[in-house]
Amino acid sequence: MSSALSGIKIAVLGGDDRELILTNELVKMGATVVVAGFPKDKVGPGAFVVYTVEEACKDAEVVILPLPGTSTEGVIRAVYAEESFKLTEKAISSLAANALVLIGSARPFLKEWAHTYRFNLIEIIDMDEIAVLNSIPTAEGAIQIAMEETRITIHGSRSCVIGFGRVAVTLVRILKAMGSDVTVVARNQGQLARAYEMGCKKADFPDLREIMNDADIVFNTVPAMVIDRETLKYANSNVLIIDLASQPGGTDFEAANEYGLKAILAPGLPGKVAPVYAGKILADVIPRLIISELTRLDTGLLFA
Repeated sequence: MSSALSGIKIAVLGGDDRELILTNELVKMGATVVVAGFPKDKVGPGAFVVYTVEEACKDAEVVILPLPGTSTEGVIRAVYAEESFKLTEKAISSLAANALVLIGSARPFLKEWAHTYRFNLIEIIDMDEIAVLNSIPTAEGAIQIAMEETRITIHGSRSCVIGFGRVAVTLVRILKAMGSDVTVVARNQGQLARAYEMGCKKADFPDLREIMNDADIVFNTVPAMVIDRETLKYANSNVLIIDLASQPGGTDFEAANEYGLKAILAPGLPGKVAPVYAGKILADVIPRLIISELTRLDTGLLFA
């Protein structure tokens, strides 16, 4: 057993099967791991299961929250929790001095608490070593949804991908390989040039209404309202919209429902379609990040 994290109390709050795999790795590395938001029969040997966020956070030197983060009210995504599971200021105030808090994307309230209680907050959702690898199950999961929810093949379909970040690039590559006619919509001209080089049609956002009228499948990756009510007015009745952006997505789902359009919000696909793969990513990256950050902060918890 590695002792790289020996003596470090780590609280793992909520999540899904990915966090269970990560927990096992942290235990192997010698950490004292306290888990909340999971039943005992789901947690591997060596970790301590508690039933409240406050108990888990007390004197913790590291806190790990799920990649999807929390709601605006602080509710933590915990798929195995029987009741609502909330991050509170009381829990945060009980952390050890100079604690490290890792989360996918932090809400403003958590950033304010980081300033007030002087803990170190790191958002990891945009780290390349996590985001690029997670783009693989996200893209595969999105295409799985498309295949299940349409009566056509991907081959020969007219698809549109909105945005051209890490997920979109992987998605476009797979769609092209499967024979789809792909149009990429983005504001960044450099990204559009890359999309064109990959064999896609390129378009700006003002062209989206016309594209919606012609597309069979539209994938959105932009976390802002880009498929709004006015745009949906122009969509053909058979279009399928798959929104991969973090909640609440970038689609006006209420308007889509009114117009009789099929629109699906599908965040967090790695944990749903490939939890073992996604969990191994976290188990590889997070321990190294913890060691690096605690060493950098010179807390005296680890040898530099």
